[in-house]
Amino acid sequence: MALVTEQFWLQGDSVASSAGMPDIPRLRLPHPVAGTGHDAMGRIANDVAARIITVLRGEAVPDNQLA
Repeated sequence: MALVTEQFWLQGDSVASSAGMPDIPRLRLPHPVAGTGHDAMGRIANDVAARIITVLRGEAVPDNQLA
């Protein structure tokens, strides 16, 4: 599972392909995450943790596999 911010989404595609993992599940995060403050980073972490769990359980698809 890769967590990629909106600003680096296209680069995430390139990195995944060049690392031989083009289908690695990726979730899109808002940008920026760093430097937004403890509370904002905590909210993002809580939101993404729930999404990670649902993707890993097969209950949802990662952002890079949405049509």
